Amino acid sequence: MNALTLPIDAPPDAAPRMTGAEMVWEALTREGVDTIFGYPGGCVMPLYDALPRYGIHHVLVRHEQGAAHMADGYARASGKVGVALATSGPGATNLVTGIATAMLDSIPMVCITGQVPSHLIGTDAFQEVDITGVTLPITKHNYLVTRAEDIGPTLREAFHLAREGRPGPVVVDITKDAQLGEAPFTWPERRARPAHRAEPAPALADTLGAALDLIATAERPLILAGQGIIAAGASDLLQALVDRTDIPVACTLLGLGALPTSDPRHLGMLGMHGEAWVNRAVQQADLIIALGMRFDDRVTGRLATFAPRARKIHVELDPAEVNKNVRVDVPIIGDVAAVLRDLLPRLPERRCTSWREEIDAARADSRRRDIIATPPRDGRLYGAQVLHDLWRATEGRALIVSDVGQHQMWEAQYYHHDTPRSLLTSGGLGTMGFALPAAIGAKLARPDDEVWVVVGDGGFQMTAAELSTCAQEGLNINVAIINNGYLGMVRQWQALFFEGREIATPIGQPDFAKLSEAHGLPGLRVERREDVLPAIERARRHPGTVVIDFRVVQQDIVYPMVPAGADLDDMLRRPEAGEEA
Repeated sequence: MNALTLPIDAPPDAAPRMTGAEMVWEALTREGVDTIFGYPGGCVMPLYDALPRYGIHHVLVRHEQGAAHMADGYARASGKVGVALATSGPGATNLVTGIATAMLDSIPMVCITGQVPSHLIGTDAFQEVDITGVTLPITKHNYLVTRAEDIGPTLREAFHLAREGRPGPVVVDITKDAQLGEAPFTWPERRARPAHRAEPAPALADTLGAALDLIATAERPLILAGQGIIAAGASDLLQALVDRTDIPVACTLLGLGALPTSDPRHLGMLGMHGEAWVNRAVQQADLIIALGMRFDDRVTGRLATFAPRARKIHVELDPAEVNKNVRVDVPIIGDVAAVLRDLLPRLPERRCTSWREEIDAARADSRRRDIIATPPRDGRLYGAQVLHDLWRATEGRALIVSDVGQHQMWEAQYYHHDTPRSLLTSGGLGTMGFALPAAIGAKLARPDDEVWVVVGDGGFQMTAAELSTCAQEGLNINVAIINNGYLGMVRQWQALFFEGREIATPIGQPDFAKLSEAHGLPGLRVERREDVLPAIERARRHPGTVVIDFRVVQQDIVYPMVPAGADLDDMLRRPEAGEEA
């Protein structure tokens, strides 16, 4: 059965009676949902029983955390709302890490959970958890639905809240009796709740005028591009801004892909593991134009000394983010795409030749330390080399889903992204185990894209069970494990700041190639640089999921690095050849 063809605002007496379970699927169908990620259980059995009558593809995950990450990856890859489904109690609580991951990165997601029958709420019934109370701090909003007739309007509102304004996750908890009950299905034409409550902002004309004045007089302007550019679909507008003004661009981790890396005005990533020349450019700039980013601590270094010479313009949709961490001279509250459309026609063309030459000179100096430019002679394989070779093999056209750790930073440094939504990773929460399930969601959102998981051996073991989901779904996803036998980023901090005491960071592991084969998937192991490209090409030719275990140098360090609490340009640098490490 497909969705009913009732008018959007059909009166209750014109609508057929449906069970609450049917209403859930009817609502999802009306929202254009074609894929949902879930795991059945007692308090969602009515939902699963009704599912076959609707044309929505259900992906059976191996752990509910995987469902949340898959819905997240689906949303990041497609720009649509991702949907996860779990039962009450442990099913719902297992979603929490994935919900928090989506919240901190502003990802639109609706999580539907089952709840015990309403007359049992508060009795400590079997598998009863107050999931709305649990998730209150990590959602845009959440709902407890106890009546069938409220399901349609609630889901209508939930999807609106998830996608509009600053996107984020919404939880809808539905009692079992509401799923079993019957009522006329209603579908409001308009949402009942505003997307967000924006604080009063200065008149846009005044702030745009102030921004234009600062841009016109700046000699060392710099654009900081965040994920807001990608979320707003404003990459073409950013490109037009750069073409008109010649202003160089630094990206946040989640902003990579907002401007093609191949553009000579694209400098690279800034922040704790950003490029040295980028961080120095930030500190030397006389104007910062921040677009759709929130001045996270991993971007700014010590706040008191961040961009000390620069006036600051901040274009941001969420008023709560403006002047929260960094005081700015011109706050512009609004959708970054709309603001750029208003700003562009008023900007005169200009060139930043001397400023860009200065930055390029610093870039050339930094590259003398690059491990790719001066490969080690000891025959060992380095993580940065794997990411560089993956970029070469795929010509930068793959969709990369990165986990969290050293490999995440090497990916940001050595895999060059030319298109939006070509890098998906957990930025704000830094969730290990994110990559494999998120890649499943991304692949289902964009089935024609080449998808690669980049993950460490620690993070991979957290959600490796989702290889069974890859096998069951017949997905073509390639997994590159950057395997150093350590929790690498934690070990790096131990090496640099805790006198080298390696406490709880060496991590045992199974044979990943054999583990992959146990799931019915090919597994490869690579230990030498000359075998990297052949293994990548072999995986690319295979029609299904392939796992490659890249055995890399165990005690490597991600350079550069800004120590916690240090100035942004006070970086630890990779020693040059002949220098003592």
